[in-house]
Amino acid sequence: MILFPAIDLVGGRAVRLQRGDRAKMDVYSDDPVAVARDFAARGTEWIHVVDLSATFEEDEEACAANAAAIRAICEVDGIKVDCGGGVRSLAAVERLAGLGVRRIAIGTALVRDPEFAERAAAEYGELLVADVAAADGVVKVNGWREGAGLTVDELLPRLAGLGYRHLVFTDINRDGMQTGIDVGAYRRVAELCGFPVVASGGITSLDDLTALAAAGPDVIEGAITGRALYEGNFTLEAALKALS
Repeated sequence: MILFPAIDLVGGRAVRLQRGDRAKMDVYSDDPVAVARDFAARGTEWIHVVDLSATFEEDEEACAANAAAIRAICEVDGIKVDCGGGVRSLAAVERLAGLGVRRIAIGTALVRDPEFAERAAAEYGELLVADVAAADGVVKVNGWREGAGLTVDELLPRLAGLGYRHLVFTDINRDGMQTGIDVGAYRRVAELCGFPVVASGGITSLDDLTALAAAGPDVIEGAITGRALYEGNFTLEAALKALS
């Protein structure tokens, strides 16, 4: 299993939101590159980066600060970066690839622009990740602020049919809340898409990580953790050990 410690970016700062709410934001560092270096020094190989300024369509200055941070994080020795947020065009995919990103997540556009989602999958294949967030089985888009008019059961098989083979699935009700995870939900998601999923949202303890690992590689490819790491619920070293 891959552990993806998370760095969410707003205006070049590392932050965490509660349930994706921009108004409920905690700033953890003004230097996200230092955070990435620390993660690398402690043994991680991947980092999950979210460009929240692009997601929320913030001003040019905020988006430029995030782009500079993403490029610098990609240049940290020994690190591979999985990144998403506001990826709604082939130009955005190419821009992130040019910054050095190794996996690029597409979220809202999977629903709002299925023609782009299909073309991107055909052209970029393994570089892409489908990024799906849901609350109570209903898919949410546009920074989780809007319903997509689709259920998880409807969307996930469609994405598999387009050729997506990596999926981050976020349980919005649990994200940033440290309420623990629902392994059964991830089993269901893996069944629907036909390949293992990266679990996101609600990881609180090492027991959560152990439970995900126990589900097996056919169900779980990896896990994203943010707030629990930043607030000291467990160390990165202990998390890596739990998943090994």
